[in-house]
Amino acid sequence: MNLPFEFRIGWRYTRQGRRGRGKNGFISFISVMSVASIALGVMALIVVLSVMNGFQKEVRDRMLSVIPHIEVVSYAGSIDHWQDTAKLVASNPHVLGVAPYSSGQGLLSTGSSVRGVLLRGIDPTTENNVSDIDKQMAYGHLADLKPGEYGIVLGLDLARLLRLRIGDKVNVIIPQGRATPAGIVPRMRAFTLTGVFSSGHYEYDSSMALLHIEDAQALFRQTGPAGLRVRVDDMNKAPEISYEILKTLPDTFAVTDWSKQNRTWFAAVQVEKRMMAIILFLIVLVGAFGLVSSMVMTVTEKQSDIAILRTLGVSPTSIMSIFMVQGAVVGIVGVSCGVVLGLLLACNLDVIVPAIESLFGIQFLPKEVYFISSLPSDPRAGDIVPIAAFSFILSLLATIYPSWRAAQTKPAEALRYEY
Repeated sequence: MNLPFEFRIGWRYTRQGRRGRGKNGFISFISVMSVASIALGVMALIVVLSVMNGFQKEVRDRMLSVIPHIEVVSYAGSIDHWQDTAKLVASNPHVLGVAPYSSGQGLLSTGSSVRGVLLRGIDPTTENNVSDIDKQMAYGHLADLKPGEYGIVLGLDLARLLRLRIGDKVNVIIPQGRATPAGIVPRMRAFTLTGVFSSGHYEYDSSMALLHIEDAQALFRQTGPAGLRVRVDDMNKAPEISYEILKTLPDTFAVTDWSKQNRTWFAAVQVEKRMMAIILFLIVLVGAFGLVSSMVMTVTEKQSDIAILRTLGVSPTSIMSIFMVQGAVVGIVGVSCGVVLGLLLACNLDVIVPAIESLFGIQFLPKEVYFISSLPSDPRAGDIVPIAAFSFILSLLATIYPSWRAAQTKPAEALRYEY
């Protein structure tokens, strides 16, 4: 192979370090530890960022299967003639569906159990246009909610907490009271459980109840829907689309999108992702420090070789290139191993994590604490490529000082005590 002699000598020094004994063996050990540290850091970064990407994507998708992309509400508290407003909203080319809703806070009471819930009134005939709840029904059907029959659909965890089955009665209590001779008494109405949904999102499965919109309006004494739920063709463009919708509506309406409603949570995830990346990148930095140590020891050991090369006319720049090649090889091997191991782990977490949980009888993500109970993974090239590039650049930077010291070697002083 017609390769530059700097590369051939640098590659030879790298191979010699692997086979060496004594001092050479110790240098080789430090080099191996440097490679392992770089590989471990890259692997950990890829796995952790993939898990955080998967966690964010999974929570977002499950959240948006229940909540709308965009909500349109009226400052008056309810929307009269909502069909006209719905037609105006649906005229936007990015809108896929519009459905009315009513909502409020309440209590569910059955026997000795009482739970606070979000009561949401929906129209079963149009709800499929804006959510996936009908596909998430574990028991019953969304169409079983009929006006005047006062049926109710609960989340799976909420139904379990209240120990309810299909056909059981549950009392719905809302804070808006009515005046009686004994004082203000909260309004209460008995509902029949007609269905149970499971979105996979514990917050909604444990605290949301669905009513028919007409029953909800009667319960809350509303003259019309509280707002409109809107689904668009691109959830990531919901802020721009919501602004376009707002410009077409009268000033009495307000429009919000899902990113604003959950801004705090998503911002916290982004901050946590950045901090985890910085912390785990320190592992790569430790590997780079180890690489500096091994390179300094290699330069010290090869003083006579460097002096001979200099007497043969090799320039300081070429001497520096020889040792930078050696450091680059360590960086390439470490980064490559880290990327391969990281992708193998990130792409097989759905098999590895359940196996570990089953083996040790533990659960990494209790659904009572976290939004989801499984450990998702979403490796992205936008994370992996910068990780590999920065790690390799850091490895190269770690070789600059030892290589510069090698280039400054004076042949006469290095050969003075050689025989």
